[in-house]
Amino acid sequence: MEKKLIDRRFYDALIKFEESEEAQDYYYQLMDEKTGKVAKDGHEESLREKILRVYAVLFCEDTKLQNAPYADVDDVADTADRLYIGSVGYDSEHWYRMKHHFPVIDDDNYDRFAALVIADLNCGMLHESALNEGKTLIVGEPSPLNMTREQRLNQKTSSVSLGGGEL
Repeated sequence: MEKKLIDRRFYDALIKFEESEEAQDYYYQLMDEKTGKVAKDGHEESLREKILRVYAVLFCEDTKLQNAPYADVDDVADTADRLYIGSVGYDSEHWYRMKHHFPVIDDDNYDRFAALVIADLNCGMLHESALNEGKTLIVGEPSPLNMTREQRLNQKTSSVSLGGGEL
């Protein structure tokens, strides 16, 4: 049985990452923990790899995914601008990446951004908002900054269900 590593304490460490060395230490320690799952190539998957695999499944269906089955920095950077909370819009309260102060997605933070999204869906405010307010994470078009107003308004949404309930 896999260990449950994505929990509220992990989510809180991600939210407090910029302001707390303790949060950073906890994040880095946990990301290297082994999950108990053996990957296809025979190595035991780390939490970092699990998060990047789940992120790839949920958000990277039309990226190159050169590091398949795991999302890499390009996959996360190419998809981060598509994620909105509750409705498509450019204000910082709804545009997920900017709400959480990720002005740039790069080698230094792409896995932390992916971890934040997955942890938030599993036990953070997105999880709570979905249960209590009906607000969910919306995946927009590949390039929302280049969309017209009409295109943004006519986007299609679909729900994703992860069997078993835990990531």
